[in-house]
Amino acid sequence: MQQLQLEDAEIMTIAIQQEISRSEEARYDHRLHGVLLVGQGMNCYEVAQLLGQNPVTIQRWVKQFNQRGFAGLHEGERPGRPGSLSARQWEDLGQDLRRAPRDWGYTQNLWDGKLLAHHLASHYGVSLGVRQSQRIFGQLGFRQRKPRPEIAKGDPLAQAAYKKTPALGRRRKD
Repeated sequence: MQQLQLEDAEIMTIAIQQEISRSEEARYDHRLHGVLLVGQGMNCYEVAQLLGQNPVTIQRWVKQFNQRGFAGLHEGERPGRPGSLSARQWEDLGQDLRRAPRDWGYTQNLWDGKLLAHHLASHYGVSLGVRQSQRIFGQLGFRQRKPRPEIAKGDPLAQAAYKKTPALGRRRKD
């Protein structure tokens, strides 16, 4: 049989490894193959070289398989970075946002990401960026509002006449 080769094997190897890392199922299958190869007599260094992994990773897979069987190869929870605010602080922050910024001594009328970032730093000792502070509004069930601009010293009658939609109760004559 003729030996086949991949075109651009180096680049394709990286692409395949990235594809495996994207899917939880593919990562599980990848671990199964690693354990299978060790079971067939290959050592962890050979399997690591073949699968593009670290030998210690292969050792961990085999140990987990020996201890817990197939369940040991399934991906566990990835807890991620711990939150900056405790559960109590989240509650307090929700109460803070229900009050007007002026109640806290700020000059603004409405909360925004920049003001919330400042509030978090000054009252909770937590330093977050503006964008992360904006996300907090959604996590707490708030939505950001922008004030509707008003024309300075505008004539209310002229404004009403200019509106495209008629006032309630009045019908437009065709």
